[in-house]
Amino acid sequence: MKAPKNLEGIFVAAAFLSTFAAYATAEVPVVEIAAPAAYVSVVDQAPVQTVEVKAKRLTAAEKAAL
Repeated sequence: MKAPKNLEGIFVAAAFLSTFAAYATAEVPVVEIAAPAAYVSVVDQAPVQTVEVKAKRLTAAEKAAL
C-alpha cells in the first residue's frame, strides 16, 4: 500500500535518473569552425561606426503638445 502513496516520488526519481543518464551517456559532436583569413583581416582593420545625434531637448510644453 505504500507504493501507490509514494508513486509521485517514485515517478520524479525515475524521471530524474533517466534524464541524468541521458545526459551522461550523450555523445558530444566535435565541431571545428575556422574563419577564412580574408574575413578576419578585413574585420580587424574596419573602422568603428559611430552615430552623432545633434538635437535640442524638448521642453515640457513641447512634450505636452505631442
